[in-house]
Amino acid sequence: MTVSTPIVNGTSYYTLKANTKESFDEAVQFYENYIGLIPKNKTSKSIFLHSGQEFPHHSATIELVLDESFKQSPNFKELQQERLTQDWRSLRSNVVFRTDSIESLYELFKNHPNVQVQAYPSDLAPTEIYVLDPLGNLIGFTSLRHPLSTVPPAYKKIDQDILTTGPTTAYVESATSEQRRNIAVMTSGGDAPGMNACVRAVVRAAIYRGCKAFAVYEGYEGLVKGGPNYIREMDWQSVRGWLSEGGTNIGTARCMEFKQREGRLLGAKHLIEAGIDALIVCGGDGSLTGADLFRAEWPSLIKELFETGQITKEKFDKHKHLNICGTVGSIDNDMSSTDSTIGAYSSLARICQAIDYIDATANSHSRAFVVEVMGRHCGWLALMAGIATSADYILIPEKPASSREWEDQMCDIVSKHRSRGKRKTIVIVAEGAIAADLTPITSKDVLKVLVDRLGLDTRVTTLGHVQRGGTAVAHDRMLATLQGVEAVKAVLESTPDTPSPMIGIIENKICRRPLIEAVKLTKQVAEAIEAKDFKKAIGLRDSEFVEHLNNFIAMNSADHNEPDLPEDKRLKIGIINVGAPAGGMNSAVYAMATYCMSRGHTPYAIHNGFTGLARHESVRSINWLDIEGWASRGGSDIGTNRTTPEEADIGLVAYYLEKYQFDGLVIVGGFEAFVSLHQLERARNDYPAFRIPLVLIPATISNNVPGTEYSLGSDTCLNSLMEYCDIVKQSASSTRGRTFVVEVQGGNSGYIATFAQLICGAQASYVPEEGIPLEQLDLDIQALKQSFQVAEGKAKSGKLILKSANASKVLSTDVIASIITDEAQGRFDAKTAIPGHVQQGSLPSPMDRTRAARLAVKAVQFIEEKQEFTQPVHYAEEFDPSDKKVGDTAAILGVKRSHLRFSPIRQIYDFETALNKRMPKVVHWEPIREVADALVGRTKVPTTSSK
Repeated sequence: MTVSTPIVNGTSYYTLKANTKESFDEAVQFYENYIGLIPKNKTSKSIFLHSGQEFPHHSATIELVLDESFKQSPNFKELQQERLTQDWRSLRSNVVFRTDSIESLYELFKNHPNVQVQAYPSDLAPTEIYVLDPLGNLIGFTSLRHPLSTVPPAYKKIDQDILTTGPTTAYVESATSEQRRNIAVMTSGGDAPGMNACVRAVVRAAIYRGCKAFAVYEGYEGLVKGGPNYIREMDWQSVRGWLSEGGTNIGTARCMEFKQREGRLLGAKHLIEAGIDALIVCGGDGSLTGADLFRAEWPSLIKELFETGQITKEKFDKHKHLNICGTVGSIDNDMSSTDSTIGAYSSLARICQAIDYIDATANSHSRAFVVEVMGRHCGWLALMAGIATSADYILIPEKPASSREWEDQMCDIVSKHRSRGKRKTIVIVAEGAIAADLTPITSKDVLKVLVDRLGLDTRVTTLGHVQRGGTAVAHDRMLATLQGVEAVKAVLESTPDTPSPMIGIIENKICRRPLIEAVKLTKQVAEAIEAKDFKKAIGLRDSEFVEHLNNFIAMNSADHNEPDLPEDKRLKIGIINVGAPAGGMNSAVYAMATYCMSRGHTPYAIHNGFTGLARHESVRSINWLDIEGWASRGGSDIGTNRTTPEEADIGLVAYYLEKYQFDGLVIVGGFEAFVSLHQLERARNDYPAFRIPLVLIPATISNNVPGTEYSLGSDTCLNSLMEYCDIVKQSASSTRGRTFVVEVQGGNSGYIATFAQLICGAQASYVPEEGIPLEQLDLDIQALKQSFQVAEGKAKSGKLILKSANASKVLSTDVIASIITDEAQGRFDAKTAIPGHVQQGSLPSPMDRTRAARLAVKAVQFIEEKQEFTQPVHYAEEFDPSDKKVGDTAAILGVKRSHLRFSPIRQIYDFETALNKRMPKVVHWEPIREVADALVGRTKVPTTSSK
C-alpha cells in the first residue's frame, strides 16, 4: 500500500495494489459493500472509491489498481498468525475510518468467516476495530472524535437494530498508532482470597487502556512450560463473575525450574513468543523476588535467545525491556512497605469467625481453647485476631520469651482472668511461634501447660487451610481491584530505568514502592529472628504492627496489673455513642476502657447518648468483667441516639460532666456526633465543663463525617451489603435474564453505593452527589440490553444496579425497576432488592474491630497529652475561645490519605463541611467511581456540575 501526500489539509489519497484479478475484485467488493465507499471511474484494471462529500475536509479517495507485477508483502499471513499475540494497532500507521456505527460494523466483521478482526477496548463496547482487507492491508475503524482521543463521543442512544448488518457511512482520518503493550498477569505462591479480583482488574484495566491482556496460568510453571495452554489472551468477558470467587482461577504453583537460569530462559522465550512486554505478578515475597530477578536478567536472557537463534532480530529489538510490577497477595500480611496485603483481612475474618464460634462453646463448658493460625514468619494474623476477639494470650514469632517466661506469663494472665469471673480462655498460637532459643512452640505445648499447671479443660483447634478459603471480604476485593488498576498504570508509565514497583496501601492510599526494597526489608525480619535479634525484628515491622502489639499488651493487662501511671496522673474519662449504630462501637468502648484501666484511669460510659445523660444521669463506671467479649459484639451496648447536646439540654450536659469531674470525653458516632463535638467546643466560653480534651472517633456506615476518609462501621456495612449482593446476583444469574435494582443506605453520601459497585461488579450505581439524569438512565438501560445480548444466556450473566436511597426523590427503586422491565420488552426483567438495616451488619468486621481498638487507644493518648492545655483554663475566669492550643483539644481522629490525624473541629466544621448536605465538601471517593465504572464498561453522561 502506498500513501500519497495529502492534497489539502485533512484529505488523503491512498493507492492499493492487487496482483491478481481475484484479489482485485474481492477488494472492490470489500470497500464498496462493507465500508460503503462510492465507486467511480471503474475500468478493468483500476477503480476509484471515495467517502462522498458529507465530510469534505475529511474525505478520502482510494485507488485500487490491478498490477500483476506487484509483489504482495507477507503481511497478511503474518498478521493472521499473530492475531492472538499481537496488537495490530501497534504494528504500523493505519488508515482509520471514522464511523458512528462501530457496533454494527464489528458484528458484521465478527460473523464473517473470512475476516480477521480485533476490537478495542472490549468486544462488549468497542470504540475501535481493526481488520485485514483482502489485499493484506490493516484497516482501522473508530468512533472517536479524532485520532488522539481516548474518550468516545458523548453518549449516544444504542438503537434496537444496532446489530443489524449493512454498509456504514464513514470518513477517513490518518492516524499514528501510539505504543500499546501486551500485559500479562499471573498469580504465584500460596493462594489468597482476592487474587481473582486482582486478575480481573488487571485484565479489564489493560483492555480499557488499549492494551491486550494475557493470563499466565499455573504461576511460574506456566511461564516455563509456555504455549496456549498456559499463556492465554483474555477478553472482557473472560473474567466475568470473578469478584465473588475465592482462590485464583488462573492457578498458582511453586516452580523449582524457574529458580534456575534455564527455567527463566524458557520463561523469557515463551513471553516473547506470546508478544508480551509487561508482566504483573500477584504473590508473596518469594514470588516478587523471582519477578525482580527475572527483570534484572532480562537483557542477558533475550541476548542469549537471539544469539542461539531462538528469536528473530525483529523480536529481539521489540522486546529489549520487560516491565514488571508486583501486587502483594499473602494471607500472612508479611510484606514490608504496605499496611495490608491481598487476602490478609479475608483470612483474619475466617479466624475471627471460627473463634467467635469457639467462644460460645468455651463459655458453655468453662473450657480453654488453643487456636493455631497461620503465620510462619509473621504474627500479624495471631496479633490482630487476639485484638479482635479479646484473646487471653497470643504467641507470635516476633516476640518470643524463654520457655519458662512465656509459660509463667501466660498462666499468670489466664489465672487472673479466671479469678475475676471469666469462664473461658482463648490462646492464639501462630504456626511460627518460637521461644527465645528458637525452639518452636506448638499448640500441644500450650495445651500441656494449661492442663498441667492450671488444670483447665483444654482443647486444640488448628484452622489450617480454612484460613485461605472462601470468597474475599470487602476490603480485599477493594484492595485487589485498586492495586490491579494501579499496576497497569505503573507498567504503562515505567521506563527501562524505572525500578520495578510494588503496589501497596498506606492507611487509605494506594501507593507505589520499589519492589526490591520492600522484599529486602521483609527478608530482614526473618534474618533478624534467625539471629535472635527480636528487637530489630519488631522494629523492621511497620509502625502499625508495633502499635497494635503494644495496644494488645496494654488492653490484655487491664486492671489485673499495677497501672502504668502514678496517682496524680490518673484521669476520669468518659465515652458516649451518638448517632445510628455502627459496627465497631462496642469494640471502641472495650478498647478505651481496658486501655484506661491499664494506665490507671477510670473509664465511664454515658448510656443512651446525650438524652440519657440529660434526662437520667446515665453515667456508669465501666467494670472489666461487664464488657468482657464486647470487642466482637455488634451494635451499641451502652445505647445510642441522634440527639445533640443542644437538643438534649446543653446546660444539663455541662452540669453532669462537671459533677463527675471528667478530664476528657471520647465521642463515638457519625454526623450527629460531629455536630455534637462542634456544639461542645463552641459552648466552652459559657461552660467550663467542656474545657477538657474532646475527641471524636467517626463511626457511621455512611462514612460521611468530615475530616476522615474512614469511619467505623463502613467496612462492616460493605461486607454485609457485599454478601447480600452476591446472593442476589447469584439469583439473577440463575434466571439468566434478570437485573436486580438494590437500594443502598448512606443518606446523602454515595460512599457505600460507590464501593459496593466496585466490590460487587454492579453495572451502575446512582448516588446523591450525581443524582439520576434521565440521559444516564437511558444509556445504562441500553447498555443492559447489549450486555444481555452478548451474554446470550450464559452463566454469571446476572446484573446489579445499585441506587442510594437519596439519589432521587422521583426515581425510586421500584420506578427504576419498572422502567427497565418496560424497556426490556420481554428480553429480560428487573426486580428490586432492599437490604435495609441488614447493612448495619451483625458482628463487626475484623477491620472495624481492630481499627476501633487502635483509634480508641489513640483517643485516650490524645486526652492524656492535651491535659497541659486544658487544665490551666478549666476554671479560669478569663477564657479565650480563639486560643489555638486550646481549640486543638477538640478534634476529630480520622484517616486522611496515608496519615492518621487529629483535625481541630473548628477548622473542619467551618471550612470543610457542607452542613445542608451533612457531608464533607470534598468527596474523597469520587475517583473510585471512575474506576468502578471503567471496570464494567459503563459510559457516563458528561455533566457540567455534580448535584
